Amino acid sequence: MPAKSKAQQKAAGAALAAKRGDIKKSELRGASKSMASSMSEKELHDMASTKRKGKPTHSSRS
Repeated sequence: MPAKSKAQQKAAGAALAAKRGDIKKSELRGASKSMASSMSEKELHDMASTKRKGKPTHSSRS
């Protein structure tokens, strides 16, 4: 599933790094913390690797 915003993509990247052991899980905050516990490594990779061109900084809540 592709990221809907740059912020969501960034959070997925941080969660993926924690899953892989590049950073400590205790360093995660907010959305990235919940993403790390609720999503698989493949899902996080798919979301983090979304192209940024044309994405808003934050997605609107709808």
